[in-house]
Amino acid sequence: MTATEPAASDAIATDPSPRPAPGATPPRTPLTARAAAELVGTAALVAIVVGSGIQATRLTDDVALQLLANSTATVFGLGVLIALLGPVSGAHFNPAVSLAEWWTARRGGAGVTGRELAVYIPSQIVGGILGAILADAMFGESLVKWSTHDRSAGNLLLGEVVATAGLILLIFGLARTDRLRFAPVAVASYIGAAYWFTSSTSFANPAVTIGRAFTDTFAGIAPASVPAFIGMQIVGGAVGLALVGVVFMRGKTDAE
Repeated sequence: MTATEPAASDAIATDPSPRPAPGATPPRTPLTARAAAELVGTAALVAIVVGSGIQATRLTDDVALQLLANSTATVFGLGVLIALLGPVSGAHFNPAVSLAEWWTARRGGAGVTGRELAVYIPSQIVGGILGAILADAMFGESLVKWSTHDRSAGNLLLGEVVATAGLILLIFGLARTDRLRFAPVAVASYIGAAYWFTSSTSFANPAVTIGRAFTDTFAGIAPASVPAFIGMQIVGGAVGLALVGVVFMRGKTDAE
């Protein structure tokens, strides 16, 4: 830094551009870097979910302890990933979040464009698949073995609607109230809670759902159950956006 350059703190104080965080794609970040961040972040997230599930089943036969270990690892891992990659891509790691942001952008809000959406979603899906394969490789499992864990019951599908709606409400509610700085803790905490209060253990993410079909382990989902899960996640995303519009309704001035 030369003598004529402003200090970093001064630049931050005078820079009017929005601070990047989940739910709001940072400006001036190359799309290639954002796509890489979404791929790596989603891969890491699925590796955490699948890997901790494998580890848990090897350490105990108690299903409650298995779920506790799985959810705890996911909470810590997701919080770290959001804090690390949020400044690059917004840390979506989730097509439902990207779709919701694209929809809000179409209606005049901040968010990804159609071109960016077309890059984000494939990156997230590829990342989800690679993450499952990586987790299986680390634990000596078959690299690709379709899950036999059927999750087609109606109550599980309702759980996915609830889990995804709550996630979208949280992220975009934080954005509406200018509190996205709390996203790493808030989003990770919500997912950890939703592991336990939803019947589906809160997938709430189409890319993660697809990735988890590639592993026949604790966290897996049978390929036949994937389309219905994704459909309910999309429904949940729409419900979440509707709730954001109602709960965080913007008031009008007297002139308006």
